[in-house]
Amino acid sequence: MTAERCREWKELLGAHALGRLPDEDRAALEAHLEGCAACRAELDSLAEVAGLMPLADPERFDAAPAPPASLAGRVAAAVRAERRSHRRHRLRLGFAIGGATTTALAAIVLVIFVLPGGDSAPEQHVSFESLPADLHIGARLEPHAYGTEIHMYVKGAPSGALCRVFLRGPGGSRVSAGSFRYRWGDDSNAVLSAALDLSRTEAIGVRVGKRTFEAPVDPQPS
Repeated sequence: MTAERCREWKELLGAHALGRLPDEDRAALEAHLEGCAACRAELDSLAEVAGLMPLADPERFDAAPAPPASLAGRVAAAVRAERRSHRRHRLRLGFAIGGATTTALAAIVLVIFVLPGGDSAPEQHVSFESLPADLHIGARLEPHAYGTEIHMYVKGAPSGALCRVFLRGPGGSRVSAGSFRYRWGDDSNAVLSAALDLSRTEAIGVRVGKRTFEAPVDPQPS
């Protein structure tokens, strides 16, 4: 997981290490930590510091040193330089996107005229059975030339639970379709996709938190 996507979670790690994080935020953070080794490692280092804090004696600390007078000017100059750098980057990116857009349009035209149809099976609705009480999971699978589009429905999962969706093909191989996070009290509907063709799909699965549930798929529904 990228550092940018982890930024909001890392802001909660300190409070979590001190045991001061509200219950609703703690559940979501713990779900994130389950799948992010970087944040787990940072939490472990913070936990060591938090364990030593009760041993610190505030009366033995000296007054905080005053920052140098030139610090404010250096910070302002660094901010201005960073803004100029971002403006130049956006300008270069604009030109690059213009060329990439032309290439993408050509590729779309090629797909439209070269790939006739591509749907090898009709869509089908899948219901997950033998679920825990109050948990409901369903899916609608649609075949496409690029693979399978998955419309997932989840209700009653733990708040903040990360839901990872996959398709299982011949031989038990799994093809990831992506993930989404469940929020308590919501009827979560997510649209995902996997490269596996629906005609070769044997089952669909979703890992909710630490538990995995699967439902069979008919490769050639009537």
